[in-house]
Amino acid sequence: METNQFLGNEPVGRLMGRYAVPCIISLLVGALYNIVDQIFIANADYLGSYGNAANTVVFPLTVIALAIAVMVGDGCCAYVSLSLGRKEFGCAKKSVGNAVVMILAGSVALCAVYLIFEEPIITMFGGTVNETTFRYSEEYFFWISLGIPFYMFGQAMNPIIRADGSPGFAMVSTLLGAGINIVLDPVLIFGCRWGMTGAAVATVIGQIVTAALALGYLLRMKLLRPEGGDFRIDGKIAGRTLTLGLTSLLSQLSLVAAMAAINNMIRKYGAADAVFGQEAYAQIPMAVVGIVMKFFQIVISIVVGMAAGCIPIAGYNMGAGLKHRVRSLFSMLLAAEAAVGALAFLIVELLPGRLILIFGAANESAYYTDFALRAFRIYLCMIVPACVNKACFIFLQALGKAAESSALSMVREIVFGVGFALLFPHFWGLDGVLYSMPVSDALTFLIAVVLILRAYAELKEPEKGGSYAAETMREARL
Repeated sequence: METNQFLGNEPVGRLMGRYAVPCIISLLVGALYNIVDQIFIANADYLGSYGNAANTVVFPLTVIALAIAVMVGDGCCAYVSLSLGRKEFGCAKKSVGNAVVMILAGSVALCAVYLIFEEPIITMFGGTVNETTFRYSEEYFFWISLGIPFYMFGQAMNPIIRADGSPGFAMVSTLLGAGINIVLDPVLIFGCRWGMTGAAVATVIGQIVTAALALGYLLRMKLLRPEGGDFRIDGKIAGRTLTLGLTSLLSQLSLVAAMAAINNMIRKYGAADAVFGQEAYAQIPMAVVGIVMKFFQIVISIVVGMAAGCIPIAGYNMGAGLKHRVRSLFSMLLAAEAAVGALAFLIVELLPGRLILIFGAANESAYYTDFALRAFRIYLCMIVPACVNKACFIFLQALGKAAESSALSMVREIVFGVGFALLFPHFWGLDGVLYSMPVSDALTFLIAVVLILRAYAELKEPEKGGSYAAETMREARL
């Protein structure tokens, strides 16, 4: 039986690079589906900010699909890694089989819900800002809904493939799908002039390719290939898998709740604004905030990629009792996350004008540019602690601390994210929507510091004598 014993032997820095880099690229490329759509939509003169606003409306609905997918995929990845560390290979394989069944059932159900309740769902996420935005949202949402099963299967399998020891394949499968989307977007939007339909169809085709590659890998997995009986749902294993993935689910779903609150506050207080209350400019605030969120998504894809890439390493070493290696890994991760946040902070504070030009600002009014500059600088001013917060959520999950991780995520997105988004606009109008995010991140960081220090204390092992290398070799033989 092939094992992942190297996860307990190789230097953690090397392992972090080996697993985190492909994971970062996979998530970045996955994020590019929606971001690339928005870039091409924004630069199509017949779509412009109306199309951008429609993309912003639909974006949270794709996040719901992603939330379910990552709950199953990340939960399975964490369960598999802990099981392999304990040499429980049968449980690891059954978790994969159960995960496949759960994601297939969940994706088909969500697709049906989206298609049946399309109009009220779009309305719930602020699509009624004006008639054109609503029409574009319906067009885009219909085709995106049809691709939900392929999207969810590919996203759920990605962390499972990493847990099987193939982070490179996980990266390549996502890269290929996104590359197809990038090629087809300009062809269908500018060449065929299919508008929002073209953007959505290009996305779905790319997702189908990624899902097909993931299915092919499933049938020839190196270590975790499930057999017939592994696809029969085991309540205990499925429950533990979902529990370990709960943080990922709540993190994404709570983000959706915050987006819904933000979109509706933008619609409400934009209508009361002297400029954006006019029909010709009503879609601008929603389009702009969507663009800011897309940049934030790029940064968070890097941050989450680093942390998620560490899940197999942390899980295996926790399962094997090698806490000193987990502690070292956590230190490296926190330092790397803070560095990414610092670089992103410099970009949004010094170069916001360059960022908005990518999303078609040259074709828009001065009101669009002014609001975009303000939005970038306010909304993302606490991006450094936001990055550390995300690392804390995911690493606690990898350590099996699902309750603490989930609670912290819920506090950030629901208590602070939704609460402040609903409260602040009463005092500061549209600017209140922008201030809600940095305040939420700053307060969450204070709580995260306490949990980080507690985790460090629990990971601190007593001295056992002997050299580090000798101890590692002894533990590897056990």
